[in-house]
Amino acid sequence: MSPPAAWHDDLLALYRERYEPMVRLAYLLTANRSVAEEIVQDAFVSVHRRWDHATSPGGYLRTTVVNNARSWHRRRALEERRRPARPVDAGLPADEMWDMLQRLPDRQRAAVVLRFYEDLPDADIARILGCRLPTVRTAVHRGLSALRKEMQG
Repeated sequence: MSPPAAWHDDLLALYRERYEPMVRLAYLLTANRSVAEEIVQDAFVSVHRRWDHATSPGGYLRTTVVNNARSWHRRRALEERRRPARPVDAGLPADEMWDMLQRLPDRQRAAVVLRFYEDLPDADIARILGCRLPTVRTAVHRGLSALRKEMQG
């Protein structure tokens, strides 16, 4: 049995409209283009599965991308702890802001990226990160403070 045409068209429209912005968001959170693309593809699969139940497919998509990126970081951290030694730096030119963002804790990085790159209000960020509004404000404040301190030092 094939899906209704309206459902199919709506999902395709969402994909066309949100794929690149979601890849950008995932890339900002993971620092890896191929991982970002995979995260977004997985998020679209989740949206597809939950299409009939999602009141806001676009919001569900963004939340899924952020959560998948956070899961990826947890898995990566676990792998890093179990890895005998880090690979040697390849000596590629550094993007200072990118490097500074990557040094922030996951929640602070996600809050700063969602606020300033996705231009989301605090309430949406809190919903996506699954935390309270004051926690978002604190994460953004601490993230910006850390970035300022690093820029000055």
